[in-house]
Amino acid sequence: MLVVGELINASRKAIGEAIKAQDKAAIQKVALDQWEAGADYIDVNAGIFVGKEADYLTWLVKLVQEATDNAPCCIDSPDPKAIEQALSVHNGIAMINSISLEKERYEAIMPVIAGTDLKVVALCMSDEGMPETADERLAIADKLINDIVKNNVPLDNIYVDPLVQPVSTKDTFGLEFLDAVEAIMKKFEGVHTICGLSNISYGLPLRKVLNQNFAVMAISRGLDGLIINPLDKQMMANIIIAETLIGRDSYCSNYLTAYRSGKFE
Repeated sequence: MLVVGELINASRKAIGEAIKAQDKAAIQKVALDQWEAGADYIDVNAGIFVGKEADYLTWLVKLVQEATDNAPCCIDSPDPKAIEQALSVHNGIAMINSISLEKERYEAIMPVIAGTDLKVVALCMSDEGMPETADERLAIADKLINDIVKNNVPLDNIYVDPLVQPVSTKDTFGLEFLDAVEAIMKKFEGVHTICGLSNISYGLPLRKVLNQNFAVMAISRGLDGLIINPLDKQMMANIIIAETLIGRDSYCSNYLTAYRSGKFE
């Protein structure tokens, strides 16, 4: 399971204030905490700062990698200039979040990722809006995956995000997402799926519990990437357990290592 730590996002009040104040220590603590908790990538987002996003995003990449001995970043922006500036200081292979079939975003981001080794989040979104069914998601994923591969991005570097929508607004949204994950993983062998799953619980009480359970359900369908808060110990424990139970943990070695280190307490 690839885990992207989601906490360095300017839309979060504390992070936005830390970025504005150029509070290096605060940003680096959040980065290091997520890295030590098991994140594989650290998401960086400065999208609320219109006109300053590129500079702030570059600053964030530098801080994150300085604090974590070059942990790879997930550069989260629809602005190709901001992404390219951040990439210019990034060490190692970054992840780009994200490209979609929306014409403006597609045309902006494709030149950035074409022919590179960058990882890329591919959103199942088009100019027609948010897909609601598994079939609609699969149709978008089909075109998007093929277009990205034609632009010389390896299939293994593509992380399709089928988009989670709140089950509080339509009771089929959870199942349609799960069906989409399973269909994409079966049809496109070698591709990955990823999501930020907190939308599933929007508007409902006990959101953390719903998110934790939905993650397990999605993993059982083949999901192999999550954009989450890695400081949620129960979520991280659930991921390890779920992967063990579906056969992604040879001889249960990850489960046993986690048990011995007290991660299930």
